[in-house]
Amino acid sequence: MSAQPVHGGTAEHPRVPRTIGGISSALRGSLRAQFFAELLEAQQGAELDSVLNAWWGRAMLDTDPDRDRIRAAAEAGTLPTTTMDEVLRRRQERGAQ
Repeated sequence: MSAQPVHGGTAEHPRVPRTIGGISSALRGSLRAQFFAELLEAQQGAELDSVLNAWWGRAMLDTDPDRDRIRAAAEAGTLPTTTMDEVLRRRQERGAQ
């Protein structure tokens, strides 16, 4: 299975580079300060990797061009949803395991 970007970027060149600079540049407002606070406390290795992974995901969400539209739809109760059974059925149809 391969990950395909939803908006902008490619798997090789994502919308937000998975670097400290890329993540901090993408975060809005006070989130950047929170990111640096966690980053400065993390020990090299798994703990630092975990901080970078978590904040990279947050940065990707923060830079999603559809972010405001999706949030408004979720708040209005009009965001399309699906069940896990439907997700599994679609994956099986595509041959994914």
